[in-house]
Amino acid sequence: MTTVLYDTTLRDGTQGEGINLSVSDKLRIAQRLDDFGMHYIEGGWPGSNPKDAEFFARARELRLKQARVAAFGSTRRAGGHCESDPQIKMLLDAQTPVVTMVAKTSRLHVTHVLETTLEENLAMIRDSVAYFKAQGKEVMHDAEHFFDGFKLDKEYALATLRAAAEAGADWLILCETNGGQMPWEVEQIVRETIATVQPGTNARFGIHTHNDAGVGVANALAGARAGCTQVQGTVNGYGERVGNCDLITAIANLKLKLHDDCLTNEQLHGLTELSHYVSEMANVAPNIRAPYVGQAAFAHKGGIHVAAILKLEESYQHIDPKRVGNQKRVLVSELSGRGNIAYKAKEFGLDVNRDEVKQVLAKIKEMENKGFYFEGAEASVELMLRRAQPGYAAPFELIDFLIVVEHRRGRGLLSEANVKVRVNGEVAHTAAEGDGPVNALDIAMRKALLPHYPRLDTVRLADYKVRILDGNKATAAMTRVTIDTTNGTRDWTTVGSSTNIVDASWQALADSMEYALVAA
Repeated sequence: MTTVLYDTTLRDGTQGEGINLSVSDKLRIAQRLDDFGMHYIEGGWPGSNPKDAEFFARARELRLKQARVAAFGSTRRAGGHCESDPQIKMLLDAQTPVVTMVAKTSRLHVTHVLETTLEENLAMIRDSVAYFKAQGKEVMHDAEHFFDGFKLDKEYALATLRAAAEAGADWLILCETNGGQMPWEVEQIVRETIATVQPGTNARFGIHTHNDAGVGVANALAGARAGCTQVQGTVNGYGERVGNCDLITAIANLKLKLHDDCLTNEQLHGLTELSHYVSEMANVAPNIRAPYVGQAAFAHKGGIHVAAILKLEESYQHIDPKRVGNQKRVLVSELSGRGNIAYKAKEFGLDVNRDEVKQVLAKIKEMENKGFYFEGAEASVELMLRRAQPGYAAPFELIDFLIVVEHRRGRGLLSEANVKVRVNGEVAHTAAEGDGPVNALDIAMRKALLPHYPRLDTVRLADYKVRILDGNKATAAMTRVTIDTTNGTRDWTTVGSSTNIVDASWQALADSMEYALVAA
């Protein structure tokens, strides 16, 4: 079985709330989709907005290795002619090798949305398909609301497909537009439809599903099992309302579960990278729990689970994550067992013994009970492992700090930090002003440490997050601070927790600086 992959991220995906792509974004995504191995790329609707028209004009300059670009539109208007229809002309002006035309399949939509007759709708389908075939185009007939139409009036829904096939359509795409069908319904209807319509026609069948009932991918796979040889969807499932079939998940399932030859093993290895690339272009944070490609897709937290995967990885992983370009991760938390700590130590390149592992595990459980959270703060975990080893000497030691925040007439808020640290047996006492108490503390710390450790000059805070853990205690609530730090080549995260936000910030900040000096 070899399924053809049709991506509609650049059209259907951009209809999703919060998704907006510039022409340059769309061109770059199209190039990446082709590099990945996509067979068809739907670029947009050239008659709907100037951006899509510009995309098609510039897309002709793309050097695509295999993907065929499709322009999306609709059949001619009721009572009109293809030759004079402005939307048909725009589809022709797009100069794409493929034209995908949406047409009404449900009699409800024909009579109440198009407000025309059932016969005129069939004529619109025949005329439009025949027109573009005469222009040398590969034509995809998008049978909108097919499954709802099939249930409402099976004979008419099938008649719309026959009209397209008889006019020469290359593909009949069965669209589950409202996203409400169940997989077993889709599979049964697809089997019956193909058995009824396909004899006597050269048209092939495809499936296009939406995710309103949470089964968009399952419905696409059901359609493929029933005989559809093209699967449509969007990267990461972007799309209108809940979204479309997530083509990333569908591809992985086709290749790894249905043993489909839609991609090579090498191409499949780029799946995670493609997902994250499109997320970046769309300015949308990647879904860490996305199947196959999410950061948490192969993350293990429970001690029993980690103990098992250290002996046999497939005990708690349904595939080798490397097959889709992802990786196994072991998390550290209060749910951890000794195996979690031992695994992380090995990952950090540290040689620790059983007692050291036990000591650090107990410390982590105790600290998480106080509000610390180490899943995303692995630099703090590594520091604990290093500190547990004999002979470890911290590069500096805090003696005390003083923070002053005041409002001065004519100047506004002022934050000043005084810091005393011991470095190489010497006490450094510095003071600094900042935009806030944490910024002042950071600057004062650097003033004290830079003369001894010049490499800290390249270290900067990339992000600072605060979370209130028990808001019912109001201003006495426990506060967690997480700091992301970078030195330009490496990034790391540290954590602090206290009822005092400055103290929590100091803990995370001090760990950040120490990590920069001993591990980064």
